[in-house]
Amino acid sequence: MSTFPQPDPKDRPARLTVGVVGAGRVGPALAAALQLAGHRPVAVSGVSDASKRRAAQLLPDVPLVSPAQVLERAELVLLTVPDDALPGLVEGLAETGAVRPGQLLVHTSGRYGARVLDPALRAGALPLALHPAMTFTGTPVDVQRLAGCSFGVTAPEELRLAAEALVIEMGGEPEWIAEESRPLYHAALALGANHLVTLVAESMELLRTAGVEAPDRMLGPLLGAALDNALRSGDAALTGPVARGDAGTVAAHVAELRRHAPGTVAGYLAMARATADRALAHGLLKPELAEDLLGVLANGTEGDAG
Repeated sequence: MSTFPQPDPKDRPARLTVGVVGAGRVGPALAAALQLAGHRPVAVSGVSDASKRRAAQLLPDVPLVSPAQVLERAELVLLTVPDDALPGLVEGLAETGAVRPGQLLVHTSGRYGARVLDPALRAGALPLALHPAMTFTGTPVDVQRLAGCSFGVTAPEELRLAAEALVIEMGGEPEWIAEESRPLYHAALALGANHLVTLVAESMELLRTAGVEAPDRMLGPLLGAALDNALRSGDAALTGPVARGDAGTVAAHVAELRRHAPGTVAGYLAMARATADRALAHGLLKPELAEDLLGVLANGTEGDAG
């Protein structure tokens, strides 16, 4: 259940026609969620075959048109393109006169706040940055995952209630992020979610090399418990040889990784050093044990260079 109160009816946006510019994994899912809330998707733009398939699956019967035509038909426009493409897209739409006064222009980039929409603001648009803190598959399951999903919200103060209402209508939880904090906010999410995938994939590969037939089944309960403990207790949840100061075990790990998966050594050492620093700072790693451990990690780095 949402911890946010439902917005007062006078603060809720009217039923809107919705357009999507960029039918990647995010845009069609958000438009489908808005449709469930009573809004009406009317246009979507997409170039690749994958984009067209996603649009057809999540937004059936919604016509595929050009970006300019999306803005022509929709009162609420979702700009769901890659981060690096967003500034140029906004400038181009504004310069060509595609942006209409009073039009709600929403981007879903984690990196940018509302300021990237300034060219459209000068053309009279209402700028909103609504970033769902969720990984998307491009399938209907994404719409279900929006239930309880946090959204990083940045908008002019006078549009704050409208932005939060849209997020709540999509089933999400609005979290206000200051304009200047957007890059740090996005870096934090990438550090956790994107690097987690890399760590899990590498761990599964190593387990297969060790002869484990179902590494996903082995890791599921362990990683689920570790994630739950970390979210509940932070650094106090640290366990394992680094936090205990077992320098001999860590040295054996590094040797085995060099032998079987040399590409993982640098990542292991970097994470082990970060773990040691946090364990020391929080009193989990005894200083008298840390010296040998840090020596192993330093030697591991030297071996990497060699």
